Amino acid sequence: MKHIAILDFGSQYTHLIARRIRELGVLAKIYPTDVPVNELRKDTHGIILSGGPQSVYEKQSPSLDAAIFNLDIPVLGLCYGHQLMAHMLGGEVKAGTIKEYGRAVLTKDGHAPITADIPDTSTVWMSHGDTVAQLPEGFSILGHTADCPIAAMGNEQKRWYGFQFHPEVRHSEHGMTMLKNFVFNICRAEQNWNIDNLVEDIITNIREKAGDKRVFLLVSGGVDSNVAFALLTRALGKDRVYGLYIDTGFMRKDESEEIKQSFKNAGFDNIHVLNASDDFLKPLENIVEPEEKRNIIGKTFLLVKDRASAELNIQTDDWLLGQGTIYPDTIETGGTTHADTIKTHHNRIDAIQKLIAEGKVIEPLADFYKDEVRHVGTLLGLPENMIKRHPFPGPGLAIRILCANSKAPREPLPTIEPRLVPELSHAVLPVKSVGVQGDNRTYAHPLAVWGSTEWDALDQIASNISNSSSKINRVLVLLNPGDSPIELSPNTRTLTSDRIALLQTADALVQEIVKNRGLYDEVWQFPVVLVPIGHTSHESIILRPVSSQEAMTAHFSRIPFNIVDEMRDALLTIKGIDYIFYDVTNKPPGTIEWE
Repeated sequence: MKHIAILDFGSQYTHLIARRIRELGVLAKIYPTDVPVNELRKDTHGIILSGGPQSVYEKQSPSLDAAIFNLDIPVLGLCYGHQLMAHMLGGEVKAGTIKEYGRAVLTKDGHAPITADIPDTSTVWMSHGDTVAQLPEGFSILGHTADCPIAAMGNEQKRWYGFQFHPEVRHSEHGMTMLKNFVFNICRAEQNWNIDNLVEDIITNIREKAGDKRVFLLVSGGVDSNVAFALLTRALGKDRVYGLYIDTGFMRKDESEEIKQSFKNAGFDNIHVLNASDDFLKPLENIVEPEEKRNIIGKTFLLVKDRASAELNIQTDDWLLGQGTIYPDTIETGGTTHADTIKTHHNRIDAIQKLIAEGKVIEPLADFYKDEVRHVGTLLGLPENMIKRHPFPGPGLAIRILCANSKAPREPLPTIEPRLVPELSHAVLPVKSVGVQGDNRTYAHPLAVWGSTEWDALDQIASNISNSSSKINRVLVLLNPGDSPIELSPNTRTLTSDRIALLQTADALVQEIVKNRGLYDEVWQFPVVLVPIGHTSHESIILRPVSSQEAMTAHFSRIPFNIVDEMRDALLTIKGIDYIFYDVTNKPPGTIEWE
């Protein structure tokens, strides 16, 4: 079937490009960068070169067969693909003096088929450090931003185009129009894809993959595992699917009981419950580093699963391990050839990867995004409370509780140029969090500011700081400033029952206000994070509400300040909380979760 071919250079957004093309009703297929040219010659409407974390001028950076440019097939390069096209066709790529992460304003230059029907200025989403400094022969500039003179380029005779920005993300205001222009006006593709056919396709794939084996699925109660469990049960029948809900002790307040009741109400009687909180907490007693926490949690899930399997006399060779893995889990764990590891998801640890390589894992949703998963759940007839829940990570509150080792050497905190935080008080915080910039993982400090209640101004400050400093990947608003310093806990803080209970209480207060004020459906996800900093108790809360569609990009949610104040006041009634912060970082440069 004719399709758009996407060459994967390791971008966090490669599958998102395919997803957007499918939304246009056109089949899209992803290929490795070393795909033979002859494989692209037939049945290909056009070629898209994805972004990626490398620099095109480095020796080990991925490339492609230059013969692709002799196929007389339209080519669109995005981010790294844009730079690679310029580099291979005689242009020049350099490290940018200003790096761009997040929102930028694109100004059109001239008129071209690929930028037809978009206004002269529009918002686009950037994530790059390098930039095209000189055009290849035959190309012209089609658009620029304040910090990127060649943000869009094209050779209309050859039908080759390049964008430094990411049109595939929702936060590129007219990105879908540009992709539509490429797919239909330039590539002349025909519509041949229907998302509502997904369920039958997935069920067929499950039956082919499972053969005559049974499936043992770890069910978390989250949207992904709920839908995966329903799909597996629909495809194989209740007798061949064993669902195990493991209570890790890291769930939100009363959540385990709510999840068990939801499954019962939905008619699933092949779900079994195991309380394993001691199994998870004990190996994490002295762990501080976030990647190590994630790996231990992933291994513990497998150990508990194996113990349950042994008690049930489940023979490994006759069973497959089912998981509700979705695509962002895969790509953020460096799951494609050229992708960087942003954070290791508990369902992508080495032991799981080994099982995958042995063909012992089945993941019916691994190529899909959260909103697609919700759509599948709707097609399956699942109740709203099972498919419209806010996303909640498999490791639960364990990765929303930051830890600190008081004996570890402390590096000097970075400084911030005053011009970046005009007229605002500020402080670099003595903790770090995970971020994603230019398709690479960062682990850097957040900056707290106070003195402004203007969301637009705070948004711009956050973008300016993360674009200018490699040592800052988040900006927070301090909601209760005072004269006391913001210090790291003088005592080692790890995962303990007391800290878990403290965060459960804080999270429950926040979630109650969100629901009571009618904001639950407006906010896509609302992590509440506990950090070991403050002035007396050295425990503080970070509010991290975000708006997104598929989790690959996100805006911080602009909750009305009177409701933010209500949350702050409620949280400060909890004994042991010093400060309350509000995260105003978009993704990129910050990930949605802090660890």
